[in-house]
Amino acid sequence: MRALTHKDIYQDFPMKVFVEKFRDETLDEWLRLEGRGSAKFYETCGECKAPNPRFRCARQTCFGPGLYCESCIVKLHRQSPTHMIEVWSDGFFAPRTLDQLDGRVQLGHVAGTYCPKATSAHKDFVIIDTLGIRTVKLNFCGCDSTLSHRQQLMRACLWPATSLDPQTCATFNAIRLFEVQNCLGKISAYDYVRSLELLSNSDGLTPPPDRRRAFRAIVRQYRMMQGMKRAGRGHNDSGVSGTGQGELTLDCRMCPQPEKNLPDGWDKIDWEKMDEDQRYARLRYKYFLFLGSDANFKMINRNVSSEARDPVVDDGTGYFCNRADYSAHIRKHVDEEEISSCSGFQAMFLANAKRVKGLRVTGIGGITCARHNMWRANGIGDLQIGERYCNMDFLFFSAVLNFALMWLILSYNIACQFSKNIWTRMDGLPKKYHLKINKDFVRWMVPNFHLPPHKKGCHSSFSFHFLWGAGCTHGETVEQNWEFLNGAAASTKLMAPGARAVALEGLLGFHNFRRLVAHRTLLKRRMAEDIKEGQSHQASFDAFNARLVAQQPKVVAEWKQWVDEWEREAHVENEGKSPYEYTEKTITLKEVRLKLAEEEYSTTGDGTEVEREESPITRQVAVSIKAAGPNPSTSDQLETLKRRTQLRVRLRAFRKLQMTFMPKLRRYLTASQRSTWDADDKEPEQTRLFMPSDISSGANRVKACAPGLDGIEARLRGGEAAEALDGLRGGLRIRTATTKFKARNWSGQRALTRGQGILRNVSLKIHGSKIRYRYSQQALLKLKGHGEWETKLRVLAEEDGGIAALGDVVTGETHRSLSWIWYGTSDLDGPDAKLHEALRVEWCKAYSRSKRWREDLVLIEEEMRRTIEYGRWAEARWITRSTARTVALGTTKAISPEVAEGVRAYALEHVDRERRTWQALEKDWAPLRARASQYLKGEDISGQPELTIEADRDAVRWAEALGYEREEVENDMYQ
Repeated sequence: MRALTHKDIYQDFPMKVFVEKFRDETLDEWLRLEGRGSAKFYETCGECKAPNPRFRCARQTCFGPGLYCESCIVKLHRQSPTHMIEVWSDGFFAPRTLDQLDGRVQLGHVAGTYCPKATSAHKDFVIIDTLGIRTVKLNFCGCDSTLSHRQQLMRACLWPATSLDPQTCATFNAIRLFEVQNCLGKISAYDYVRSLELLSNSDGLTPPPDRRRAFRAIVRQYRMMQGMKRAGRGHNDSGVSGTGQGELTLDCRMCPQPEKNLPDGWDKIDWEKMDEDQRYARLRYKYFLFLGSDANFKMINRNVSSEARDPVVDDGTGYFCNRADYSAHIRKHVDEEEISSCSGFQAMFLANAKRVKGLRVTGIGGITCARHNMWRANGIGDLQIGERYCNMDFLFFSAVLNFALMWLILSYNIACQFSKNIWTRMDGLPKKYHLKINKDFVRWMVPNFHLPPHKKGCHSSFSFHFLWGAGCTHGETVEQNWEFLNGAAASTKLMAPGARAVALEGLLGFHNFRRLVAHRTLLKRRMAEDIKEGQSHQASFDAFNARLVAQQPKVVAEWKQWVDEWEREAHVENEGKSPYEYTEKTITLKEVRLKLAEEEYSTTGDGTEVEREESPITRQVAVSIKAAGPNPSTSDQLETLKRRTQLRVRLRAFRKLQMTFMPKLRRYLTASQRSTWDADDKEPEQTRLFMPSDISSGANRVKACAPGLDGIEARLRGGEAAEALDGLRGGLRIRTATTKFKARNWSGQRALTRGQGILRNVSLKIHGSKIRYRYSQQALLKLKGHGEWETKLRVLAEEDGGIAALGDVVTGETHRSLSWIWYGTSDLDGPDAKLHEALRVEWCKAYSRSKRWREDLVLIEEEMRRTIEYGRWAEARWITRSTARTVALGTTKAISPEVAEGVRAYALEHVDRERRTWQALEKDWAPLRARASQYLKGEDISGQPELTIEADRDAVRWAEALGYEREEVENDMYQ
């Protein structure tokens, strides 16, 4: 083995190495840069070799330690006018600018040459760059009188702040850097320009000119034109004015889009003529469009400026809906109140609706695709006062304008109320916003997290867990998207209407683009998870189902038929007939106390305690003493003393009886076991009784015990294990009922404190039952060895004693699996009707879970296919655009050869990117898609290597920007 070196020891501790060895050296090297350095670099000019050069580029922006003469430094910086210059004077370097050295920037000519017809720009012409804000001397070219100043600046990659007589511009690099920092870190334009001002002059002695207002205008223009450029408006003869509704948005490539990523002939299937069984068999859910709707009350906007002074440009071409149609619709419902809800979230709506004074906008409503976090075109709109039907109706129908598919699933946290009278309200909208699909093919669901607080009648009808074809869709994507957008609330709150609209459009577009990039890895991770979880849940359901079918095959067949019929029909109208719900009897506080009292002691007719095997008693005493904590009260200490005294008396009696049936026991005990024999020498609850199962080997057990004693203990342990398991099930049901009763009926510190005491006692009973079962099960294993009995009395894992309430809709339902304790030893013909009904509910939910994971795998595979097909379609579209706008000069729509070349180059760049993207995805996803295909066909894939998909770095960073921790991303919290 290679010996460890100094590098090996410290390679994981770079800061330790730096602190111990290199701080002095680093400080000296940094100070060295304040001087001229080696003499060979300052004796002669690094360009013309003239003696005693005194100038250099500040902060080594131009790489190299050399010094230059004044003429050479000006010449070298004709292409870098925003660099800061330093001059060696009086023993230190003093700052200078190119402007102070009489350096000039010439537009329209190669750097280093001057225009014979040059005209000077304004004397205070300012360039905003990533290196700072600089005042420069700039000359415009006069050789071509048709070229305006703004065109010359644009051709030099300088964006002018004004169209006429510009005096301020920003480099494209400065704008792009702000765009990324604004979208990711929500850096405002004010803070960004202030940072550039500090870079230019941090001591405040020579502050640069204030150009914050000009930069905001530049950014606004840039974002407007960036959307036009990416949408291909420059490749269309109609130009900017021909932009259609929602055309400037980025589509979700994973969602079904006719003529873009759906197979040929998909629309030739006459689904309406099929019966439900036929639709069910054809996997029509592959063509479902999942949308999510919600309102956000953090994105407020104060009543500053006005639309007359700062209008919204290009109305309805992006993510915001058409404001003209939207406003006309809102004016018809001025007096409408907020949407009511059956859930506890209504309190939040009311709280947000109160603080509306001085606000133009109280929030925004939005529509996303519910599986991929992508904002829908024309699906965003401002809220005037709370969350009202008129607002959310318009946004929903606007987002599905000209919708060409047949099935639509809408997720909304108040869908139970929103779906009522939706078609009547639709008739109040203009005809073009009417939904053009069969109303029976539209379903309304509540997101998983928001569903539990709803009334019980909503749980099954509006749950994604029980919706055929939903897969593992959770419907909460719109909430995740708000987390990203909320970071911009502070900066957009005081913006004028037009500026705010452009800023939010930029953020929404950036969000969609990064989501497209992130899904290249996330789809892989989801498919890998679907295969793994699908196998696990299917195996769990098969075991559960086999056990119940063996007892009552007809009952299980009825359950299956019930679930299948429920999924086939529009079960929203069949409230109360859900296979996933059962009628529970509300348990009161007094009933819980009575149940605990009954279980505390079992007595005979004369009031004496029934004799039992002593081992559970010692464990119960130990548990109660431990539960009292390190600082027990006086009453707890007295109770402990009583229990120990009683236990010592009973232990002495047990020892006398034990010597009769196990006379040679001490001979076969180890030294450590013998030390625990006498109960008087220690706390009695720590005393071991040493039953036959405690003897180390079967041979010694025969010698130490009376004949047949081990068989008697085995029967005793079997009964004890069954009794403990029944007590565990009962304790879990009591705890669930008590918790629900507490949540519904208790309030105030006194009641809650009293409730905690009851729950503590229930938890102690549960814990005691778990310990008792495990002890008995282990004793059986020693006495009988491995055998058939273990199928009924399995090893009790920790999660088996902490499962969720049976029959309830809970968060985490997608990954939940039923513990064996509920069906492993139960009898469907037994007297426990509640357990029978709970088993029915859990069987139905387990059946649905296994189906949902398989459906999700089908959906993910289809989404991968659609993503690749969309890439092919996009490539073909850009190929077509590459030959657009090639009209010859002299016509009314003529363009110059230079513009035509740029149009073609930009299109070909996208052709190359689209082609490389879909080819890379097709190759990267192929192995995983092949395994998914094998699994869906029922082939055995258990022997194949385990799926491990590394998280894409960009996807992780993007998810962190959405507000998730890295660990959550690696566990794929989008699913």
